Amino acid sequence: MKKHFLFIGILSLAACANINQTSQNKSHDEVKHITTEASIKNHVAYLASDELTGRDTGTEGINKAATYFSNEFKNYGVKPFFANYRDSFKVKSKHAYNVVGFLEGTDEKLKEDIFIIGAHYDHIGFKGAGKSMKDSIANGANDNASGVATVLELAKYFAAHPPKRSVMFVLFSAEEIGLLGSKHLAKRFKEDKQDIYAVFNIEMVGVPLKNVDYSAFLTGYKMSTMADRFNHYSGKNVLGFSPEAAKMELFKRSDNYPFYTELNIPSQTICTFDFTNYEYYHHVKDETQHQDFTHMNYLITDLSFGLSGLLNETESSIKLLE
Repeated sequence: MKKHFLFIGILSLAACANINQTSQNKSHDEVKHITTEASIKNHVAYLASDELTGRDTGTEGINKAATYFSNEFKNYGVKPFFANYRDSFKVKSKHAYNVVGFLEGTDEKLKEDIFIIGAHYDHIGFKGAGKSMKDSIANGANDNASGVATVLELAKYFAAHPPKRSVMFVLFSAEEIGLLGSKHLAKRFKEDKQDIYAVFNIEMVGVPLKNVDYSAFLTGYKMSTMADRFNHYSGKNVLGFSPEAAKMELFKRSDNYPFYTELNIPSQTICTFDFTNYEYYHHVKDETQHQDFTHMNYLITDLSFGLSGLLNETESSIKLLE
C-alpha cells in the first residue's frame, strides 16, 4: 500500500512539474513574441544615431529622444503619470525633461504600490575627436541607450500583461551631470507625499559580463531583499553581488540613489558593465554595432519573469535590510 501511495505521490509531483514547465515555456514564448532582437536594436540604433548628437542635456537631440519615448509609450498604451509624459525641470538656463509613463495596477489594493522601472537617457554629447579620430559624437549606445531600450521593451511587455501593482516607467535626463533628473523627481515625489514602493534602475546592459554566475550585478545588493526575491521569481541567478561595484560605491552613482536618500525605499540599479568587459565607456566608439543584442534579448526575458513575480505577488516582499 505504501508503495502505491509513493507512486501516486511521484506522479503528482511529476504532473505539477510538467504544468509549471509548460506555464514557464508559455511565458517565455509570450515575452519572445513581444520582445525581439530587432525591436531592441531599433531602439538603440535610433537613440545612438548621429541625428541625436549624443543626447546631451538641453539639446535638440535629447528633445528628439524624449519625443520618441512619448510616442512609444502612447503606442503601447502606457499613459502619462503627470499631465503629459514630460516631467520638466531646469538645468541652469536649459530645459530638461524626465519622461514618465504609467500603468495602473489591476488589483484594487496592490495598485497603490507604485514600482518604478527606470534608466537615464542622456549622454555626454560631443567629445574632442583628437588627432587620430574623425568622429566627435559620443552616441552612448551602451551608456545608456541599452538601458532605455530595456525599459521600453519592459513597458511594452507589461502593457500587454498588466500586473497587479502599478508600474511607473521613468527615463531620466541629466544623469551624466549629477543625477539631476532623478534628484528632481525624487524630491517632487517627497513634496507631493507620493508613495513609491521600490525603484529598479537599469544601467549599461549592452554587453554580457564575463566569468560570473549571474547575468547582471545589483548595486546595494545587501541593502534589501530585492535580489533574493527577484531571483526566486525568475527561477535562476539573474542578479548577483559584485565586490568591485560595492568597493566603487556604484550604488551612489546612478539614478536609484536619490530615491533612496529622499524616500528611504529599496532603490537599486542593475548593470552588466564592470569596467573590464567594454572598452568604449564615454567614448565616441560606444556605438550600436558593439552591442550584443542576443544577450540583451535573453536578459530582458529574464527581467520580465523576475519583475512579473515582484509585481504580482500578494505580499510586498521587497524591504530594506539596513
